[in-house]
Amino acid sequence: MTETKTLYAAYAALIETVLADLVADGVLPAGTTFANVTLEPPRDAAHGDLSTNAAMVLAKGAGMNPRALAEAITAKLAAFPAITSADIAGPGFINLRLAPDAWLTELQAIAAMGADYGRSQMGAGRRVNIEYVSANPTGPMHMGHCRGAVVGDALGTLLEWAGHRVTREYYINDAGGQVDTLARSVHLRYREALGEDIGAIPEGLYPGDYLKPVGSALAETYSDKYQAAPEAEWLPMFRKEAVARMMELIKSDLAMLGIHHDVFASEAELQAAGKPETAEAWLRAHDLVYDGVLEAPKGKAPPEDWEPIELPLFRSTKFGDDQDRPIRKSSGAWTYFGADLAYHMQKAESADELIDIWGADHAGTVKRIKAAVAALSEGEGRPIPFDVKLVQMVQLMRGGEPAKMSKRSGNFITIADMIDEVGKNVVRFTMLTRKPEAQMEFDFVKVVEASKDNPVFYVQYAHARIRSTLRKAAEAGFAPDAAPLDQLGAEEIALIRRAAQFPREIEAAARAREPHRVAFFLYDLASDLHSFWNLGNDRVEKRFIVEQDASLTGARLFLGQAIGQVIRNGLGVLGVEAVESM
Repeated sequence: MTETKTLYAAYAALIETVLADLVADGVLPAGTTFANVTLEPPRDAAHGDLSTNAAMVLAKGAGMNPRALAEAITAKLAAFPAITSADIAGPGFINLRLAPDAWLTELQAIAAMGADYGRSQMGAGRRVNIEYVSANPTGPMHMGHCRGAVVGDALGTLLEWAGHRVTREYYINDAGGQVDTLARSVHLRYREALGEDIGAIPEGLYPGDYLKPVGSALAETYSDKYQAAPEAEWLPMFRKEAVARMMELIKSDLAMLGIHHDVFASEAELQAAGKPETAEAWLRAHDLVYDGVLEAPKGKAPPEDWEPIELPLFRSTKFGDDQDRPIRKSSGAWTYFGADLAYHMQKAESADELIDIWGADHAGTVKRIKAAVAALSEGEGRPIPFDVKLVQMVQLMRGGEPAKMSKRSGNFITIADMIDEVGKNVVRFTMLTRKPEAQMEFDFVKVVEASKDNPVFYVQYAHARIRSTLRKAAEAGFAPDAAPLDQLGAEEIALIRRAAQFPREIEAAARAREPHRVAFFLYDLASDLHSFWNLGNDRVEKRFIVEQDASLTGARLFLGQAIGQVIRNGLGVLGVEAVESM
């Protein structure tokens, strides 16, 4: 990546230099840390170009009034020619105004950095494991999986842009009763493929047509060998075959969304390898598991069949959970929590940080898994940050009415159905137009509307407009030109100011683990681009191509080319392709 420094990074470094000078002057005490000092756009653009809270956060440590410290800071900032004014606002915020050349320099930085504009080394190569989707391998991907899949994948790319090393992981829940149900469902379709009349699908089995090809493939492979065989003879093999086929289907569906995982971890393999036993031994060695009796259910008389059974319990209350949790059942089998605890220990072996993307229906298990990772951090003597992002379901609509279910799946709309109808780009961008913890609707009609109210269209149209303009200009003999950038005026500078926020938006979104912030930024940038474009509808001299002024045209084309690059980069973070025309 090129070493060109972006505007916010350059001025943040300048603020630190000024503060270091104040330490050297004795105004600030030795050892003062600048970690909480921020540099960002003012809430009101009329107040200036940049704003810093330096005086506010450092005044107490210096034993000074914030405004007095702000005066000392602004006195030094006034010495820099690119800063045309440094004003103190309210209790001590400092607002800076920059000379136009500062923004024109940033425009050239966008052009110089190109596809790397916005990338950061903030993460310093920290290893982050993101587990997302992790759907039971019992059928195709459906809408219940889509939003979390997109959020997890976009978060992975966002963190990579911010300098982290990311592992994308999928946990295959192939050790539970639902896989037995899958195997029995496939066996039914296998018998059907052999010509047997199976009648209606029994209650409790999976009814979707997607299992027919699996049954047919097994009929080809094994003929009628298992048609009338006892379940014990075919269940283990049918489990394995069915899971393998379903994972092929799942991977294919995810690929349609542009999603590819680095690791597929199997719960069955985890247990076969004795990882839960290893985890239990480790926890016992650290006095984090003990043999105890669970309390009777609270608030009501215990069920008649309840009895106080001694179980191995994890000390999750030590880490903020409501009660200690069993890691094994009375049968000796692992509880879901026990297996999940071992799985998170496995992930932490090769990661500095863990992130799980779960459906909101898993909210009740967050506290106990966080307790498990906190215990692991304490036991290993190293912090292992762990975050769980809960993603709300999406209500599927069609023209304001609930959308009909898919025949292929039996009772839900698949991701493949969605992509076939509206396209990958629309699905991905739409999933990131709201915070993941907020409810959202996906209306098949509205997401393809050509209107400002449709963020997907609005952002894509901004990029397509720029690309179309550049093509038309080339046909007319005009080309982007950095030489006459000083001809750009206040409206163009305002557009550059918005685009220049992209690198800091990437870092802020990465720190918050919120890729939807990038989608919000792109909408604002597109809105500014369309507003600037519309100036030319009434005033010929405001158009990108001013035929009688080749110099101004070259400068505006250079501007447009740079804005297009920023939009392209932002869409790339979201996994959305930038269209060339619409």
